[in-house]
Amino acid sequence: MKHKIIIAGLILASLFSSCNEDYLDAPAQSTLDEALIFSDPGLARDAVNGIKITFGDTNSYRGRYLPFYGFNTDTEWYNAGGTTSNDKPDLGNYSATPTNSNMNIAENASGGGGQYWTSMYRGIERANKCIKGLREFGNPVAGSELGNLLGQALTLRAIFYADLIKAHGDVPGRFEPVTSATLYMSRTNRDIIYKQIIADLGEAATLVPWPNETTASSSVEEINKAFIKAFRARLAMVASGYQQYPDGVRRSTDPELSVANMYALALKEAREVIQSGKASLNPSFETFWKNVNNEVLTAGGESLWEIPFAPGRGKMLISFAVVHNAIDQYQIAGNGGIGGSAGPLPTVFYDYDQADTRRDVTCVPYFWGKATQVDGKPRAKQELGVMNKWYFGKYRFEWMTRQVSNKDDDGVNKVYMRYAEVLLIAAEAANEIEGVAAAAPYLKEIRKRAFNPADHATKVDAYVNALTDKTAMFKAIVNENKYELTGEMERKQSLIRWNLLKTNLDEAKTKMFNLQQRAGEYANVPVDVYYKYAADNETLIVYGLNRGENLDPGSTYTLLVDDKGLSGWNSLSDEKINSLYKVGVDPDVKQYWPIWQVLVSASNGQLSNSWYK
Repeated sequence: MKHKIIIAGLILASLFSSCNEDYLDAPAQSTLDEALIFSDPGLARDAVNGIKITFGDTNSYRGRYLPFYGFNTDTEWYNAGGTTSNDKPDLGNYSATPTNSNMNIAENASGGGGQYWTSMYRGIERANKCIKGLREFGNPVAGSELGNLLGQALTLRAIFYADLIKAHGDVPGRFEPVTSATLYMSRTNRDIIYKQIIADLGEAATLVPWPNETTASSSVEEINKAFIKAFRARLAMVASGYQQYPDGVRRSTDPELSVANMYALALKEAREVIQSGKASLNPSFETFWKNVNNEVLTAGGESLWEIPFAPGRGKMLISFAVVHNAIDQYQIAGNGGIGGSAGPLPTVFYDYDQADTRRDVTCVPYFWGKATQVDGKPRAKQELGVMNKWYFGKYRFEWMTRQVSNKDDDGVNKVYMRYAEVLLIAAEAANEIEGVAAAAPYLKEIRKRAFNPADHATKVDAYVNALTDKTAMFKAIVNENKYELTGEMERKQSLIRWNLLKTNLDEAKTKMFNLQQRAGEYANVPVDVYYKYAADNETLIVYGLNRGENLDPGSTYTLLVDDKGLSGWNSLSDEKINSLYKVGVDPDVKQYWPIWQVLVSASNGQLSNSWYK
């Protein structure tokens, strides 16, 4: 059964004052003795669990941050996007304004109804209170329950700050509970915040157990040492990478955040996770994602930590699963149209090696159509879509063991970080500071899982061994990130830190125009696509998707055609291609979202978007 965050009402009400507490609200004095709360492991655990409630706030991670941050990239885009202005696609096409109606939402009287910014700062305030209380009134040493709780609170605070910086660049940095003097704060240089949270994670790693080392670390919904170290490695890479500062796109000038320092730290942390044996790749890429959809929560495998959602909260499948257009045999919520808000660029399927087992898990060309009644029950089948609207296949209602009964929420966790990323970080950092030979084993491990054993000699060993210089290895690692992580919304931040955001977006547009014209690297991609159904009369068998499938497969197949009798698959318009980012927009000066106007207006003049062009 999924872990549910249950907070004792008395603890929550007294320690965290009110539901509408946000970073602009001065907290009420606790009516319960904090010395009692933070010296008692049970009460302290309730308080730390209260930090996590903000993940499920109505418009927080659940409804705004996770469904909208991370696209458009050279692999992922908003499926409903066009070139005309619209607040939802504008969040991805580098055209968001401070008054974007999907984000510029005021907190309501009961709390939790604003947007992710206020929820994240609510979580930060709760973490600050827990950290302060545990340090002052507990004895949070390594190996103790209170020590574990301090490590969790430090890590949760780091998560909120990392994601705020990812979306906005410089944000207010507060590491103590709110006082009258800190009620309103301006942006803090993100370098200061990065140094603080990287140091905090170093401390947390000394306090929190490895996966399955204790009962407190037996679930992927609980923070563990492997995740902390991996997350610290990720942040080290990001903090030292390129990013948009008020004076332009550059690396940090803080010597503590230099490439030499941060890559060494990232490699150290990644290697300690790898060498611990406390995490590993699932032998099957597809099985890993089936386990995610089936809510397998056992720690110690590939998933390092997941944002925990109760069954009635969270929109990962509602947002990103293969579309279901009706209530059918796999989902019983709503009236259809669930899933598919974003998907892979159409080029991504063709960029994979055809033998790569990750391709058909990641890129899905079909949706589930209207249901018909079969034996008194609704039943749908797969139907081919069009080239410009692929779906992510990592999340699928048809892979769940329970049916979703809430039309707005599915309750499937967000995989925040997994072991495959640790291997990719190790490969990149090792290549930079130790060279190609040091990076090769990590890249090979990723690719061994991706290809069947019969292909390892060519697709793994020969492929990696041919990467004889740092530049070639780096390019291969950039590509491997694409093959491994498309659909997980990690690509945008990676492109930014590699200084490849606009470069790769421009290349992606060029590639899509080549695909449209069947030119260049896509000259052998078929125009016509044929289909038939398997014996279950539900599963599509498709001919014409793979390169070179240009023959008529015979009378058992049906050609997909549109209402004009033309190829129904070959739909990729100039307008759709240009929706990756608007013509005339430079993504490198729009790497971040603005701070939403409702927040600026309530900041007593401390917040502005003066450097947001």
